[in-house]
Amino acid sequence: PDCSLHRCKVSGSLEHCLLVSSTAWLLPVPALRREFPAINALNADFYETDPELEQIRKDQGYSYMDIITIHKDTLPGYEEKLKMFFEEHLHLDDEIRYILDGRAYFDVRDKEDRWIRIAMKKGDLITLPAGIYHRFTLDETNYTKAMRLFVGEPVWKAYNRPADDMDIRTKYVVSLQ
Repeated sequence: PDCSLHRCKVSGSLEHCLLVSSTAWLLPVPALRREFPAINALNADFYETDPELEQIRKDQGYSYMDIITIHKDTLPGYEEKLKMFFEEHLHLDDEIRYILDGRAYFDVRDKEDRWIRIAMKKGDLITLPAGIYHRFTLDETNYTKAMRLFVGEPVWKAYNRPADDMDIRTKYVVSLQ
């Protein structure tokens, strides 16, 4: 369906992820649902001083933040990193990304293990729940700038599929039922 006011093109249901466009929240499955306050539009041009983003960070406990620019001229090991990001994997923690510039895609698996492609553009913020299989890639512009948010210290460890025997994967799968 065509989801969010930003017209995020998806080929399936968005039950598995939380997407915030600059004007809309799409919530995850009930077991993963969290309460979020009503928000006004996020402003990627002024992310350093955006009070809405600051409130989200405070409410969700996102105490760590950094910026990554993914482009061949700015990211050391660009080709290798893109291959790594595109390998299907999961994390032990939620993955939170706020697109500050450019465009990219997150692919996630639905309940039937089919891919769902989530188109991300400037102003979109997404939270992928811990334990969800996913991958990341750029669009044809080969450029995006994103804020990475974490609760506490960042954990960069990805567990490539298959990781079905991991506790976090089991917890995620059970939450879908």
